This record gives sequence, C-alpha cells and structure tokens, in this order.
Amino acid sequence: MYIKASKDLIEFIKKSPSVFHAVDALKTELKSEGFEELAEGKKWNIQKGSKYFVTRNHSSIIAFKVGEYLDDYSFNIVASHCDSPSFKIKDNYKIEASKKYVQLNTEKYGGMIYSTWLDRPLSVAGRIIAKNGENFETVLVNIDKNLVLIPNVAIHMNKEINSGMKYNEQVDLLPLYGICAEGKDSFMDLVSIYAGVQKDNIISTDLFLYNRTEPTVWGENDEFMSSPKLDNLQCAYATLQGFLRGSNTKSVNVYCCFDNEEVGSGTKQGAASTFLEDVLKRINDNLGKSSEEYLCALASSFLISADNAHAVHPNHPELSDPTNRVYMNEGIVIKHNANQKYTTDAVSSALFKEFCKRADVPYQNYTNRSDVAGGSTLGNIASSKVSINMVDIGLAQLSMHSSYETAGIKDTLYLIKASEEFFNSHITEKSSGVLSVTK
Repeated sequence: MYIKASKDLIEFIKKSPSVFHAVDALKTELKSEGFEELAEGKKWNIQKGSKYFVTRNHSSIIAFKVGEYLDDYSFNIVASHCDSPSFKIKDNYKIEASKKYVQLNTEKYGGMIYSTWLDRPLSVAGRIIAKNGENFETVLVNIDKNLVLIPNVAIHMNKEINSGMKYNEQVDLLPLYGICAEGKDSFMDLVSIYAGVQKDNIISTDLFLYNRTEPTVWGENDEFMSSPKLDNLQCAYATLQGFLRGSNTKSVNVYCCFDNEEVGSGTKQGAASTFLEDVLKRINDNLGKSSEEYLCALASSFLISADNAHAVHPNHPELSDPTNRVYMNEGIVIKHNANQKYTTDAVSSALFKEFCKRADVPYQNYTNRSDVAGGSTLGNIASSKVSINMVDIGLAQLSMHSSYETAGIKDTLYLIKASEEFFNSHITEKSSGVLSVTK
C-alpha cells in the first residue's frame, strides 16, 4: 500500500510541471469524483449533501463537501500549497552569447538550491494568455521535451568550484536553449505549437523552468522516493486523497491548495488573500446562516496546514534540534515554534494527535534548533483572515528546495489516512476551552 500511494503521487507530480498544471490535475480528479465547478464571478446555489470546487487565477483551488445536518456546523479545513521554487522566463527572453549561443533570460521564483538546477535536462511549462476575439483566454502549455540546460563551468576553468560557489543569477544560471540562427526566434514558435495557439494570438505568458529528471523509488528496501516538487505536492496530493475519502454529515469539509507560498503568499490567490474567507462566507450565506452563526461555526472549526518538514540529515545531524528530531518513514511531523512561525499550540497539537491515533498513524514533533531561524508556512498567514484553531504539520524530507527532493515511502499514506480520519470527524466547542471530537 505504501508503494502504491507513492507511485500514485509520482503520477500526479508528472502531470504537474507548473502550478497551473497542478491545479488542473486537481480539478480533473475532483470532477471525476462528481464535484461541481463554481465561478467566483457567478452566483452560487449551494445545497446540503453536495460537493463543489472553485479556482482563483488558475493556480489556487478550494473544494468543499457540504454535510446534510448543519444545525451546529463547523468547517474542517486542510490547506497546502502547490508552488515550488523555479526560474520564470522573462518577457524579453532572448539572450545571444558570443554570437553563437541562444540563452533564455530568467529570474528566480522563491528560494532554491541553485546547484541542483545545473547539468540536468530542463524544460518550460506554465500558461499563456491568448486573445480570441474579444476574449482573453488562459491556455496551459508544457513543452514536453528536454529543451534547455544550465551548464556548469568546468573545474579546469574554476579550480575553486568545490570550495564553495556563489552563483550570480543573471550570469551563472541562464539556461542554454540553442545555437544562433540569424533572423530566427524559435522559442515562441515552439510555445505556440505546444499550446495549440497561433503565435500572433499570444498576448502574455507565465512560463517557468522545470526539472525533467524522472521521479523514482529507491533504497535497499525501496524505502525512499525522490522527485521534483515534493515540497509541497506530496502534501497537496495526500490531503486531497484524504478529503475525497473522508465524510461527515455535521460539517463542511474544505480542501485548499494555494499558490505563492514560496514568495510570501501575499497575492490575490495566496494564503494571505481573501480567497478562503470569501469561500467560507459564501457557503455560510448560501446555507441561509447569519453572520453570527458564521462566527459560531469558526469557533468549532479546525485547519490543518500541511507543508513538508526537514528530516534529520544523515551527513549533518548537528543541524537538527537535539531532542525534537524527525525522520522519514516515522510518521507525520507536527511543527512547533514558540514565536508562532508555525500555528501549532497545545490545543491544536492535542486534536491532531487524536486524529493520528484514531487512524493508527505515527506522528513526530519538530522544532528548529534554538539558535537557527526556521522558515514559516501558510498556516499563520491564513489565520490573519480566518481565525480558527490551526496546526502546522508536514512530511519529513531531505534536500528541501532542491530541484530534486527525497522523502520516505510510507509517509504519503500516513497523511492520507490521518486526513481521512480528520474529515470523518466533527469538532464542537462545548464551552470556552472545551472541544469534543465525534463522528
């Protein structure tokens, strides 16, 4: 079962060379499960016992199932993100080097390990905006071939390369695309072919590099998997599967996958936007509930923020906390931070541990070393718009923000099972400081 869950995850990742493709793959699965697509710009008609989804910017998605008995309802929410660090193709993309080579001009998106992008097959995926009469239409494009490569400088020309290399984004990290041909500019021709749109109709683009290296399961006993974009498509996929499997009649179950976490979430489609708040309020209004009933629902609601976590590194165990150390294949990671970079507190940790216990899933506790500043994620950002009990969790991995990351073979299934148990549950605030969890 562990291997199957990880191989299914791999197939999802292969369908997701860009954030737009990831959301499209999520939409496809939701539609196959009978979810109705809504549009933010149209009126909604939400019915009890039904299931829906809505997207924003083609790069964030929220799906929800509405229970049948909602007298004292609440929201069960899981949130993850589907963007990963990469390089974005600039508008004026063509650079000629030495009058012989054609490079693509790029800028970095998010924080990545630069060296992992060099000397490996890359390509380009994303979206174009095409004009069709009076309409401006979004079209996804994936140039499904080994298209570009960022070459290293030979050690003969930089004998200090193994002593530490400081990369200049405008010099060292430009991908090689082809050989100069006078008067020829074939890149947009290629984009138009793969998009199925006439070149003259392409108005603008959001195109990114992606790693073409095939995902794989490996290790002495097939205990590891490596792939591009494990942070955070592993959590996005696993929580979706738990959402699809889970059900309860007294809650509104909500699945969120946001864009732009890697650059701070401060966009119209990020976790700092009104997207989640807008959807929850529209659900409440469609159910004929008052604004006070909405606030009552929030008091009993719970959000799981799912984003991968740092496993202890085999070569550098000293980088991890002395006692709160997490490992691949040893369970879901509950993240703690005294300064609230993570939203976990005693209440939310206790509830999540209960879900893991009921699902027969192991869990681990993570904190950074006290002398090392850690990263943050989308939980505390989302809480600025929707204030409810939240826990930050993830799956342990190595090489976070590499173009090719490593995780444990068991952990995807662990998160599927825990998420399913969460969505099978109904949480009620009985009184101040007292919460109950029932089926």
